[in-house]
Amino acid sequence: MIPKKVVIHHSATADGRTFSASAIKRYHMGTLGWGAIGYHAIVEFVDDDFFAVLGRPWDMAGAHTIGQNQWSLGLCFVGNFDKYEPDTEMLEVGAGVIKMWKKLYGIPTSEIHRHSEYANKSCPGSLFPFTDFLLMCR
Repeated sequence: MIPKKVVIHHSATADGRTFSASAIKRYHMGTLGWGAIGYHAIVEFVDDDFFAVLGRPWDMAGAHTIGQNQWSLGLCFVGNFDKYEPDTEMLEVGAGVIKMWKKLYGIPTSEIHRHSEYANKSCPGSLFPFTDFLLMCR
């Protein structure tokens, strides 16, 4: 797979003090029966710091957005951004991941999308500052 776009998600769950990426991976693989976690990267808060955690290999089609998986990278922010806004530092960490993907794959900023563009969901959340986030990703 050669990625042409990025799709932004939120977990719609509370972020805890431990890595949620492990729980997401267990759910995707154990409960849903997928071969790997659906997202290519996860951004979350652990032990008073924000981390970007690698997920599915970047050359493997995702399992995060029906109809877009074969040419998109999925980035999930852990938290429920229908209830609260993400921390600016969290957004900066996510923007760093996207800047790297843009450089590696030539993905333009215009090809960074909300999951809600492809599914009847609010994802990445009604309080996610998408326009401001796109500016961080330049």
